[in-house]
Amino acid sequence: MPVIKSISDLRNKANEISQLAHTADEPIFITKNGEGDMVVMSIAHYAKLQKKLELLNKLSVAQAHREAGDTGRPLANIVRDIRKRLRASA
Repeated sequence: MPVIKSISDLRNKANEISQLAHTADEPIFITKNGEGDMVVMSIAHYAKLQKKLELLNKLSVAQAHREAGDTGRPLANIVRDIRKRLRASA
């Protein structure tokens, strides 16, 4: 269930809202004059969202390449390249 707080709560109870953002691990919707105004979240939650966006962007690019006729690389070649990189970094 979404967490909704007023902007006056943000002003008067910032520490409480910060704690809530960390324990709930979800965004907190801030209202101003009864209308949605902004969203507050922990840095950890924000980082998770950023990683999801990056993954979705990469999947979108891959899908566009596939639709354009790109067949990609064989799995055996990918595994070989990964093993080479691992050996080189060891």
